[in-house]
Amino acid sequence: MEGVHEAPHYIENPKDPLQEELDNLSTLSPSRCIYRVPNRLRRVNEKAYTPQVVSIGPLHHGKEHLKAMEEHKKRYLRHFLSRTRERVSFSDYIQMIKDQEGRLRGSYAEPIEFGSDQFVRIVLVDAAFVIEFLLRCRDSHCEGDDYIFNNPMLRWDVRPDLGLLENQLPFFILQVLFNTLSSSAHPRPSLLEISYYFFVSQVVRKGKAEAFYEKYYTEVEVQHFVDLIRILYRPLKSKTRRELKTTAVPNAAELLQAGVKFTVGKGSNIFDIKFSDGILEIPTLIVADTTDLAIRNLLAFEQCHKRGEDCLTSYVFLMKRLAKTPKDVELLVEHGIIENWLGSTKKISTLLHDLGTGMILDHYCYAPLCENLNSYCRTRRHKWMANLRQNYFNTPWSIISVVAAVILLLLTFIQTVCTVISVA
Repeated sequence: MEGVHEAPHYIENPKDPLQEELDNLSTLSPSRCIYRVPNRLRRVNEKAYTPQVVSIGPLHHGKEHLKAMEEHKKRYLRHFLSRTRERVSFSDYIQMIKDQEGRLRGSYAEPIEFGSDQFVRIVLVDAAFVIEFLLRCRDSHCEGDDYIFNNPMLRWDVRPDLGLLENQLPFFILQVLFNTLSSSAHPRPSLLEISYYFFVSQVVRKGKAEAFYEKYYTEVEVQHFVDLIRILYRPLKSKTRRELKTTAVPNAAELLQAGVKFTVGKGSNIFDIKFSDGILEIPTLIVADTTDLAIRNLLAFEQCHKRGEDCLTSYVFLMKRLAKTPKDVELLVEHGIIENWLGSTKKISTLLHDLGTGMILDHYCYAPLCENLNSYCRTRRHKWMANLRQNYFNTPWSIISVVAAVILLLLTFIQTVCTVISVA
C-alpha cells in the first residue's frame, strides 16, 4: 500500500520501562551495616527504635519532632571547627566527606535520597556533634552556651538516641574527623576508647568489661556504635551452633523441682552459660530501664546483619523460657541470676517475652545445653532426690526430725527382732 513504510532496520526499538528499571538498579554494597528495623520488630515497640531528641545520619533527618536540636548541633559544629581552624578549614572538612561519599552511602542498606551537597552537610554536622558530645561527656565540661549540658535531663535524653540502629553514622567517618583534632600537652584517648567508656554502661551485665576492651580494642574494626556495644557483649569464644530443632527447655521453677541447682556464673560475659553435674551456671543479667532499648537495637542489628552469629537472639530465647512467669523471675532474682532494677518481676517476665517476639533464629547457640537440661529433667532419680531435699531436708530441724525418725524406726525394728528371738 502506498504511503506505508517500514522503519529502517537500523533504528532500535525503544527500551521497555521495566528493562530501564532493571538497568538502573543500584548494586547492593557489601559494606552495608546500617539498616531500617524490620516492621515485624518495630510493631512490638516503635519507640525503642525511633530517636526521641536528636537525629544522627540521614535516616531520620528532617523529622519534625527532631528539628529543635538542629540549631544546637550546629553550635557543636562551630566549636568543633574552632579546635582546628588554624590547620583545617571548613571547606577541607567538606572535601574530606565528599571523598568518602561513596563509602558512606554504601554503609546504608537502603539508597539515600539526599543529593550530594545536602548529604555531605548532614554527615559533617552530625559527625561533629557526636564527637563534641563524647568529648564533653568525658571531660565533664561544657561551654556557656551549651544548651544540652546545661540541661541535665536533655543530656540524658541524647544518650540513648546515640545507640539506636537507625540513628548511626559509620565509625570510620567519625575517626576521619577525630584525627584532625589538635593534640594537647596531655595525650588524648583514642575515639574508640572514649566511645567505649561512654557505651559500656549500656552493657547490662555484671563483671569487668576490661577483658573485652583489651581484646577488641586492638583486634576488631567497629562499624558503628551499635556494633561496638555488640562487641562488648560478644563471647570470647565462638559457641557451638546447631541447626534449630527446638528451643524448648523447662522454666526455672520446673528445673528447680527436677533437682537443677542455680549458681551465678563467674565469667563476665552474659552468654557464658554452662550446665554440668546438675548445676546451671548463668552470669548475672542486670534488668534496668535502659535494657529494653539497648537489647532491642542489638537484636535488630543481629537480625539484619546476618554473619552467622545468633548469640544474642539465642540468649533471649533461652532467658524468656527460663523466666516464663513472675515466679520464675523471683527464683532467678533469689539466686542472683537476674538483678532487678525495675521492681516488678512481672515486668521482667513480660519484657523477656516481648524481646523474643518477631525474632528469627537460624542457629541456636544453646542447643547442646538445652538437650542436656531436658535429659537431666527426664531422669526420675533426680526428681526424687530434689523432692527429698526440698521437702524433707530443707532446714536443719527437718533434717534432725528425719534422722530421729530413722533412728526410732531402727530401734523399734531391733527391739522387735530381739523380742522374737527371746520368745523363740
